[in-house]
Amino acid sequence: MKTRREFLGSVSAAAAIAALPRGSSALGSIAEWSGDPLGVRPDFPVVDEGIYLDGAYITPSPRQAVEAAQAFLARKASQPVSLGDMLAETNEARSKFARIVGASAPEVGMLFATSDGENIITRALDFAPGDNVVIDDLHYETTFILYRQLAESAGLEVRTVRNVDGEAPVEAFAELVDDRTRLISVAWVSHQNGYRHDLRGLADLAHAHGAYLYADAIQGMGMLDLDVKDVGIDFLTSGTYKWLLGGYGVAPFYVREELLDAVGVDRWGSLQIEQDLGEHRYRLYEDGRKYGYATLGFGAVYQLSAALDYLLGVGVPNVEAHTVGLARRLRDGLAAQGHRVLTPDGNRSAIVTFEHGQSVSRARADLEDADIRVSLKEGGEQIRVGVALFNIQEEIDALLGLTSSWV
Repeated sequence: MKTRREFLGSVSAAAAIAALPRGSSALGSIAEWSGDPLGVRPDFPVVDEGIYLDGAYITPSPRQAVEAAQAFLARKASQPVSLGDMLAETNEARSKFARIVGASAPEVGMLFATSDGENIITRALDFAPGDNVVIDDLHYETTFILYRQLAESAGLEVRTVRNVDGEAPVEAFAELVDDRTRLISVAWVSHQNGYRHDLRGLADLAHAHGAYLYADAIQGMGMLDLDVKDVGIDFLTSGTYKWLLGGYGVAPFYVREELLDAVGVDRWGSLQIEQDLGEHRYRLYEDGRKYGYATLGFGAVYQLSAALDYLLGVGVPNVEAHTVGLARRLRDGLAAQGHRVLTPDGNRSAIVTFEHGQSVSRARADLEDADIRVSLKEGGEQIRVGVALFNIQEEIDALLGLTSSWV
């Protein structure tokens, strides 16, 4: 293994700068690197801590979102916010999320986590023996657990598309879909390799067979532009601690308006009350608010609301153009170096996964020395990079300078 001096001599100048110890005065110059086309780096304290390329794991929040959460907590200590005001802020966040995805506010509810949404949808579909659901092997673990349980308890047949070279195209799903298919379920963007599914194609396929399309959207929302009406998707859920720049414990849930009546609630609580009719009788919400049966983590709601304001100000299409462009630069550079890249060529997301080809201990140590934060996957043999809106070209080139020493 190279010494630190030999290592620094073998990488690019940008990587050498990045390798300076945390807290070095040179890190200030990194934070002020040129090429911040979105003008957002001053809002993200994480840029002062090194090179953070792990947005697919957790995307750091901007100062504005953190300050909103802190202000809420400060009020809790001195002048607690009323429930009515907290619910009003929740409705504001619903409306902002609806704007981002091209939906109407009544089509959006607030859940606690991404997995809540798919659980609600599968209960509403009331599967019978012989029904089938089609998923793919690029999905998140929750889905495999959920459908295994439904296979055992409801006689549901689970059909799984096997990816080929990191891709699971519509044509592969079409081979498994038939008139007993009730649901196609995908992770819009795979956490494994960043593969971006063709939602329009999958929605058309599902609807042609009388089925629905559900998307786990946590790895896409806030990174990629989406119009739910344009793609024809039926349902999606997204946690908010990744590309939506929020926190934990709140997850917007979209149900196409025509399906709200069919997708009931699976639990009950006081926050579903629209009107008190007296004598313990109530009129309940019939739109997306009906899914919010109980008290949310309202601090996370305030954080999300400010984060959505931030994204609306920057513009998700601008975020997509910037981050996907940097991801393509990284993928092309890794491929040119000879690394096995697991993200398909031409893929349109900000996630890139590759095999580093080194011992796990060396890869981990080199990344730590260079102060580059990524995710080590599959026992540490793969690296997943998630490019966020605050990342810039120099940081991509710094990582490529490091990976060039591994071939």
